[in-house]
Amino acid sequence: MSTDQPSRTPYPTVQDVVRAADTLWPFRLQESWDASGLVTGRPGAVVKRIHLAVDPVDVVVREAVGAGADMLLTHHPLLLRGVTSVSADGFKGRAVHDLVENRCSLLSCHTNADAARRGVSDALSAACGVNPDDAAPLVPHATDPAVGLGRVGTLERAVTLRELAERLAARIPQGVQGLRVAGDPERRVSTVAVCGGSGDSLFDEVREHGADVYVTADLRHHPASEARERAVGPGGHGAPALIDATHWGSEALWLPWAAEDLQRLLAERGFHVETHVSTLRTDPWDFRVSADPQPQD
Repeated sequence: MSTDQPSRTPYPTVQDVVRAADTLWPFRLQESWDASGLVTGRPGAVVKRIHLAVDPVDVVVREAVGAGADMLLTHHPLLLRGVTSVSADGFKGRAVHDLVENRCSLLSCHTNADAARRGVSDALSAACGVNPDDAAPLVPHATDPAVGLGRVGTLERAVTLRELAERLAARIPQGVQGLRVAGDPERRVSTVAVCGGSGDSLFDEVREHGADVYVTADLRHHPASEARERAVGPGGHGAPALIDATHWGSEALWLPWAAEDLQRLLAERGFHVETHVSTLRTDPWDFRVSADPQPQD
């Protein structure tokens, strides 16, 4: 009788995970100004547990280290703009030191995950009720028109603007802002455009696609005001209505998809890894204050 132990499924290395990420969310899709990719970590280091989050902020780094993660995968890059020092005197340097000293690598998948299929925009589109397979990019990528920034698609059945906003309020992780909505709440909408994160640079593309409503985040006053003036003006037909979520919330929807897809692809390649999605709210705002209505005389 053989006493040989059954072979165990191997764990991936950092480089194995980076290659899998590049398959799922190709780094070639990232915008020219972006900094997606491996930030810290030895390519040959073993990865048993991957922690996923939107922001590589201090509380997330501590959560990942405390959970024994070998890799932190975030949507937003830690070092998006050039730095001349990673001294632990600053919060970015401190994050780098905490990760390196605890042998936790950092991988960022930013605009490449915005553009890719089953990425950030597909997750937001699906939350609206659009089949991701039927959603087209708002801005097709120059080298791969099947993907790109934003999505536009059609709901299975038209709903009122209020119904769509209530659906999203129940599905998008909420910050203190909630959802801000511009438009007639009883107007029926069916064609939905989305862009996870800051999306007020895509209003022209939203209008070109004839969207009834645009779901995004970080809408600034002037672009939003001008968009609404055009919507209610001659020939505007009230479109697009606007639903403005928090930047963090609009992108956090993607994390469960990312964890599932990454774990599945690594398993197909013969590796075992655990994934965990952070539940921390990293929207930067802590509370909201509303003035009490003035008493009527």
